[in-house]
Amino acid sequence: MQLSSGIILDILNGLTPERPVLQVMNTKKIVTANTVDRYRLLVSDGEYVYSHVMLGAQLNRVMENNEVTNFSVIEMTNYVCNTVQGEKRVIIVLDLKVLASGDEVGEKIGNPTTINPAQIPSLANKPKIADQTNVPAQRPVTNVGSKPQSVEHGKPTGPSSGLSGKSLQIKQSSTPTTPTSRVHSISSLTPYQNRWRIRARVTMKSNIRTWNNSRGEGRLFNVNLLDDSGEIRCTGFNDQVGKYYDMLEVNNVYYFSKCTLKTANKQYSNLNCEYEMTMNPETVIEPCNDTTDLPVITFDFVKISDLEKAQPNGNVDVIGVVKVCNDVGTVIGKQSQKEITKRDLQIVDESGVAVNMTLWGEDAVKFDGQGYPIVAVRSAKVSEFHGRSLSVTSGSQLMINPDIKEAHFLRGWFESKGRELNFNTFQAEGGSAGGGHSSNWKNFGQVKSENLGQSDKADYYTAKGTVVFVKKDNCMYQACPTADCNKKVIDQGNGLYRCERCNREFPNYKWRMILSANVADHTDNQWITCFQESAEALLEMKADEIGELREKDETQFDQVMQNVLFKQFTFRMRAKVEKYNDESRLKTVCVTATPVDWKEYGNLLVERLAQLGI
Repeated sequence: MQLSSGIILDILNGLTPERPVLQVMNTKKIVTANTVDRYRLLVSDGEYVYSHVMLGAQLNRVMENNEVTNFSVIEMTNYVCNTVQGEKRVIIVLDLKVLASGDEVGEKIGNPTTINPAQIPSLANKPKIADQTNVPAQRPVTNVGSKPQSVEHGKPTGPSSGLSGKSLQIKQSSTPTTPTSRVHSISSLTPYQNRWRIRARVTMKSNIRTWNNSRGEGRLFNVNLLDDSGEIRCTGFNDQVGKYYDMLEVNNVYYFSKCTLKTANKQYSNLNCEYEMTMNPETVIEPCNDTTDLPVITFDFVKISDLEKAQPNGNVDVIGVVKVCNDVGTVIGKQSQKEITKRDLQIVDESGVAVNMTLWGEDAVKFDGQGYPIVAVRSAKVSEFHGRSLSVTSGSQLMINPDIKEAHFLRGWFESKGRELNFNTFQAEGGSAGGGHSSNWKNFGQVKSENLGQSDKADYYTAKGTVVFVKKDNCMYQACPTADCNKKVIDQGNGLYRCERCNREFPNYKWRMILSANVADHTDNQWITCFQESAEALLEMKADEIGELREKDETQFDQVMQNVLFKQFTFRMRAKVEKYNDESRLKTVCVTATPVDWKEYGNLLVERLAQLGI
């Protein structure tokens, strides 16, 4: 076993010799807040010792498992040398092979001298050649366990022409670009690299989203990239959106370089990757027109009937036929308090079960539910809402009528018999999908006797009720006209309306609704609060139209409020006790209000009678 004598100096001067063999003289754990701990190595090639060597975070296991200890001999199978903080050069070990343990070697090999990071010796009398890939690690060698000795240079082993009996190719260490012939793997990337290039397939591309905070506003989008070693998320902002969004297409392969790398934020990404990429003004993305054997997009579909086994807030791949496509609506985000566009679908498959799926934002607006389309979703988020439901998030990939065998099978099944089937749905209390009807049906008497909404978590239930009274006073307000803000505006009295949240004045406003209504059934009654979407569903009119009547024709406005009385709806409710002035009150919010489907409701009653043995 031999060390690659003098090889450290080659690396620090810009060469990339293949698989250098070094000895680890010492290690130090670098503990950092909010990021992954790292390990710093002191390494020797028998001739030189260098201290600015970092172990890639993906190799922390070799230190934690004591695979690498003092005096271990390692082979660096993948590494980079970066210039940071001026002229400081840091060697990043991305992959290694342990050739001998520290216990086996037991001592320092040779009598190496320390290289000062601030004064790195240069290589003399060596030409500078642009391309330096695949450089063999043939240098004077020092035998393991022996004293330093003079040996002749080894013979060249690569195809390059040799100099002084060695096959070496040199480049200047300041060169910022990565040679086109060298491609790094996704798993080898770390934030400590500044010269890398990956070739990857786009497996997901999000819609363009906007953001607005104290630092300003802008646009962004995400793509997921896949190669043989793994998958990574990449985000583009503002100028990069215009430059690369239309260029990047799902399932196509591209070269990526000069992106910024940082620790992945798992709140926004479900990929099994420690890092994520961000495009910057220097980022280069090029289409790959060569034939590649990179993995293609694959699905691990879960049958809808098996969703009850899926972990809530987890992610699954699912495919189904869109049986019901509801109109586009809006909801108010719990955290942002902003209006969010949504569309609810019901999808089915051959397992005989239906599940609700929600599309958001641009996906919701653009979706066309005509003709019972087939949707395949990679990484749909699972929720306990309605027992089990699905959501297509920014990290999901939605495909409509994909050209895959599962979609062709579903189309044949649906056209032959699926179209006429009655599908089971999930029960809201988390039971199986075999109950025939979902949504935790209750009457208002049961809601009060069972004390729904008294626990820490909100309770959801469905009830059929009749509207017996609505409060028309204070049922609507003038709100900020911007799309992402619903703050009440202040009339300035000069034709302008001020939004305190946006700190701006507008010549117009939009109407928002907060409608209080009393609904009843044969057992009891309940006061409920209906926000924009559910209020518009009850009144069968858009808020802006109702607001215009309120200002211009109060008689017609009153008539709209009267028309809803004594109409029956199926209400989806959220019940939760909240405190007002130190007093606990049950607040019931109407999530959705839809006209009663008498066929479905009749089937529910038949089932209830059967359970009673009638």
